[in-house]
Amino acid sequence: MKLRIEESQNPTEDEEQAILLPLRLYNASKAGASKPEPIAWLVRDEHDEILGGLYGRFFYQWLHLELLSVPEQARGQDIGTKLMQMAEDLARKKECAGIWLDTFDFQAPEFYKKLGYSEFGQIVDYPPGHKRFFFQKRLINDV
Repeated sequence: MKLRIEESQNPTEDEEQAILLPLRLYNASKAGASKPEPIAWLVRDEHDEILGGLYGRFFYQWLHLELLSVPEQARGQDIGTKLMQMAEDLARKKECAGIWLDTFDFQAPEFYKKLGYSEFGQIVDYPPGHKRFFFQKRLINDV
């Protein structure tokens, strides 16, 4: 079989899926099948407009928190803490091993530490002059 490599400047969804499918098949052969389940909690105003919230995905018995946005006018009112607690409660109900997330140094690393999340990595100069932190919180004891 003769192979070649080409660059795709604007990858299509079909191209992404063509790369993702064999990777998912390989992962399933090693770790078992798992289908990502998205979840979101929305923060709405009195006009029903979405101003923020929390978005994540359950995958391989972990919850990956991808987005957390608390509207500026609601900061200091425990909205972020409530959203995180709701996510943790659902993750426990689904018997997840834990939750993981990432954040920048100018966002909320201290907030996550206060909630019991521990740092397991960082990237320096991402973006330049800043750090990106990775946090996790185990929900079940290590076996």
